[in-house]
Amino acid sequence: MLPALRADICIFVGATVNPFYLHQIGGGDLPDDTVLTCSRGFDNALEFLSTCKIANLTIRAELGCCLLHRSGKLTIQECLLQCEQNPLDYLSFPIISTAIEYNSFPSLKEQGHGVTVVRTRIEGGAKAVRTNGTLALQRVRAIYSRSSVFFWFEVGEK
Repeated sequence: MLPALRADICIFVGATVNPFYLHQIGGGDLPDDTVLTCSRGFDNALEFLSTCKIANLTIRAELGCCLLHRSGKLTIQECLLQCEQNPLDYLSFPIISTAIEYNSFPSLKEQGHGVTVVRTRIEGGAKAVRTNGTLALQRVRAIYSRSSVFFWFEVGEK
């Protein structure tokens, strides 16, 4: 596990690929205290190729997606995912999953692929999740408060 990111910082990222296990936690009390920003010109802020967990972070994307999930199990806990408002909103998605479930290989099927979102705020974009692989959005729950909406959901096998 990596040490927590310091609070009150803003890190600029672009198409950062995480091929290995990653457990990244923001260092502040709230997700707003630690911000990862992906500027225009990159397809995604973070790309996941393995089992990973992120917590207590704000991830902003000016155009494109905040998180690109290709394989493994991704857990997003108590984060804020923001796609900046712009005329090309239909190209923006906070989460994109392109993972494909392998039915013919038992060892790969046991590992599994999926995304779990727990108490996370999602703002902007055409829709919260886009799936291009064999996974689908499941078990969606939303709680509305005065200032925001918190989501819980899974992306798993159809």
